[in-house]
Amino acid sequence: MIQSTMQSGNLSLASLVDYSRKSFPEGKVRTWTGSDFRDITFAEIGAQGAQLAHALTAIGIGRGDRVATFMWNNNEHQVVYAAVPAMGAVLHTVNLRVSPEQAVFILNHAEDKVILVDASVAPMLSGYVAEAPGLRHVIVVNGPVDSFTAPDWVTVHSYEDFLAGHPTTYDWPDDIDERDAAVLCYTSGTTGDPKGVVYSHRSIYLHSLTATSTTGLGMSNRDTMLAIVPMFHVMSWGLPYAAMMCGATIIMPDRFLQPEPLLAMMEAGRPSLAAAVPTIWQGVMGQLRTAPQDISHLREVIVGGAAVPHSMIKAFDEFNAPITHAWGMTETSPLGSIARPPAGVDDPDEAFAFRVTQGRFPPLVAGRIVDEEGNELPWDGEASGELEVSGPWITGAYYQPDGNVSAPDKFRDGWLRTGDVATISPHGYMTIVDRTKDIIKTGGEWISSVELENAVMSNPVVLEATVIGVPDAKWDERPFVLAVVAGEEHADIEAHKAFLADLVPRWQIPERWSFVTEIPKTSVGKFDKKAVRSRYAEGGYQVHGKPAGE
Repeated sequence: MIQSTMQSGNLSLASLVDYSRKSFPEGKVRTWTGSDFRDITFAEIGAQGAQLAHALTAIGIGRGDRVATFMWNNNEHQVVYAAVPAMGAVLHTVNLRVSPEQAVFILNHAEDKVILVDASVAPMLSGYVAEAPGLRHVIVVNGPVDSFTAPDWVTVHSYEDFLAGHPTTYDWPDDIDERDAAVLCYTSGTTGDPKGVVYSHRSIYLHSLTATSTTGLGMSNRDTMLAIVPMFHVMSWGLPYAAMMCGATIIMPDRFLQPEPLLAMMEAGRPSLAAAVPTIWQGVMGQLRTAPQDISHLREVIVGGAAVPHSMIKAFDEFNAPITHAWGMTETSPLGSIARPPAGVDDPDEAFAFRVTQGRFPPLVAGRIVDEEGNELPWDGEASGELEVSGPWITGAYYQPDGNVSAPDKFRDGWLRTGDVATISPHGYMTIVDRTKDIIKTGGEWISSVELENAVMSNPVVLEATVIGVPDAKWDERPFVLAVVAGEEHADIEAHKAFLADLVPRWQIPERWSFVTEIPKTSVGKFDKKAVRSRYAEGGYQVHGKPAGE
């Protein structure tokens, strides 16, 4: 057997930090202040990252120790992203929007020793740390240290003072194994406790390579990426590392996540790419209709985290800022698929049919759909089953301090069971039909809550809508619509039902509707169907159109 003559190399984030510093010293991160940007170059990130690594080493942080962050998307967070994995420690990004109980669980479960916190959210963290006896150091960023109230066992540092006096170069270890832990993220915990997912140096490196390829996000050093998706959630979809790999400029919104400041950032920074969940873009869309602004500098608007309403895709086409649909999970790093039409499909209507799917799997992700017994189903665009994926940046277990766990309800024969129900077309385009827990069974037939939501939100007067299945004495379950509409005059269920008449089969049209000013959302901006179900069961919504006799 002939052997390759190629060197093996080692895919570590230490080499990525060093590469970005040397090869793209002009690349930069730009953090919005509310009126302007404050910039830091990749060369400066490398220097500050070295200082941070020295400072962490000085307080006893070593290989495998967890260093947490409780921070917005900003320059300092990018420095932490660079320094912590590169020195051999593990970066743990804590979600700012989880419940206090979940935050305390996560801090203790991860066994964090030190945490960096933005001063604006330091008071919130104070209550959590009081119940996390393993934490020993808190580093306050972008504000005074007295914004954090420390328990007796915690030493509090100012970020600037913590770095001061340390060298701006660091001998990044060259013996980190590429399969070692680099970053730890937790799922949003919509059912049960949040689950830990540990990304390796290798998985992040390969994910970044794909993100910069044409089968991923197509980022290059000529791009400016507006990274709205939080750095505390799935590594901001891998954008911080992808930008370092290709030299792209990256705009960080800090705490300014409302439509008006986001559009101000776009006006000032002219990004060519942007990424966020649908609810963010729903707000931007509404603002643009109120106060028009040219956003055609956006070559692509990457939207993931939940299904994108068809009406939103059409609206952004009118803004000359086309939406590209993507799919992923915390467990998939997150790039699992991306929807761009096949070559040669130039007709807009034909292309649209591909754009509304979740798209094709990138080269290193394998996907399949299976029935309830685990039998693989055909890629014919008709058969639907649970989506399972595998690949080098797909987790094969969940993190536990005493040994990782591969639960049978989450993994099957080396495949991640996503909990999504999907179809896959002969062209390889995957379409999420629904979550297994969200499909509505009515009279022995199935209704996709995702498809019904899309139909409801295609009505121009509907700003937001979610659909859940609720108990029904006759049909077992029926759909319930919770909607935000443009004005009280549009809270007319008969008008909404008439609008749906040409879009869905008559038996799928919901009888129960409720109109609210806001729909509950999860910590990562998705509609929180668990909260909606709970409130509905408690009688918390004024339901219109209940069937007779109910």
